[in-house]
Amino acid sequence: MSDELAKKKADLAGPGIGSYEELEKILPNDYEPILDRRETMKALYAVKDFIEKNLCKELNLMMVQVPLIVDVESGVNDMLDRDGSRTPIQFHISNDNDKHPIDAQIVQAATKWKRVALKEYDMKPGEGILTDMRAVRKDYFLDHDHSAYVDQWDWEQVITEKERNLDYLKQVVNKIWKVLKGAETFVQEMYPQLKTNKYPSLPDQLEFIHAEDMLDMYPDLPRKQRETRFVSEHYPAVFIIGVGYPLKDGLPHEMRAADYDDWITETVSEDGRPMHGLNGDILVWNPVTRRRHELTSMGIRVNAETLRKQLEMSNQLHLLDSPYHQGIINGTLPLSIGGGIGQSRTYMLLLRKAHLGEVSVTVWPKILKEMCAKRNIHVLE
Repeated sequence: MSDELAKKKADLAGPGIGSYEELEKILPNDYEPILDRRETMKALYAVKDFIEKNLCKELNLMMVQVPLIVDVESGVNDMLDRDGSRTPIQFHISNDNDKHPIDAQIVQAATKWKRVALKEYDMKPGEGILTDMRAVRKDYFLDHDHSAYVDQWDWEQVITEKERNLDYLKQVVNKIWKVLKGAETFVQEMYPQLKTNKYPSLPDQLEFIHAEDMLDMYPDLPRKQRETRFVSEHYPAVFIIGVGYPLKDGLPHEMRAADYDDWITETVSEDGRPMHGLNGDILVWNPVTRRRHELTSMGIRVNAETLRKQLEMSNQLHLLDSPYHQGIINGTLPLSIGGGIGQSRTYMLLLRKAHLGEVSVTVWPKILKEMCAKRNIHVLE
């Protein structure tokens, strides 16, 4: 394997920052928080309320409860990728002296659970659910925008077979962007000091680009460096289409799991070229951290045909035995589109913060807290 290919492969999972020596070079040295801790909490909850209300309005969703713990046998926990590098926290509940035990996992995301919930709530096409999801991902490298604690607006909407296409995906993406841009305007009216020439506001419109085209633009770069170059040099807000299918260099844009997003379906670009995938990510340029900033991953979900194809390609056909996968194969679970919008990621961006820990209370290593404090970045504890 060439050095170039090895770097690309290593970049498929994780934040692209492999050490605290590297992170120390990246954290800003000129940071001054605009809002103090009390103002930050007030602004944060105002943004949270705005986004939840408007996501429900734009996508016809209703708020529902979401699990923090799931039964291992259900198969609904999100494995995040397909290389086995991110495993959930698992524990045994003995329950009645092990007469009726449960092997449980803390969720990594509610991606698959939501599709089951659509059925449980008897959602019809065009209807859906929104959750205030909490999760733990213990295998992340903890840096400025990756935490072991994850909070997301996880949402899912029932669709028809006719809506399993790029046009519908883009319609939904634009509605989500309208809500996020609206939240920025809302909080800047609440705290005018957030609107500053130092940190430009988000653009009104998103740019759409296929992962294949981004690779063509930067064929020698790993994917996170490709993303960074695009949002810093071309356009500050982008939806990257087709995350998971192998590209021309033999690697996917990212190792997206095989059993929720549809990344294998053949599509056609606007100028008629063959492409793959009905999913993608929204990324923006963060002017505070001066880096790429991912806000959401989402997509049209697999149907029976594409589930089999993706599991076969990933050497994971054994997963078909779980209740979740059988529900897709047998057609008892509805067709859907869905995603997860990072809550703390969004607060961090809109409130002009340099670190996730300024808007989220979780655990950080001592080295990171000390490194941040030297740069006037003080994480919540």
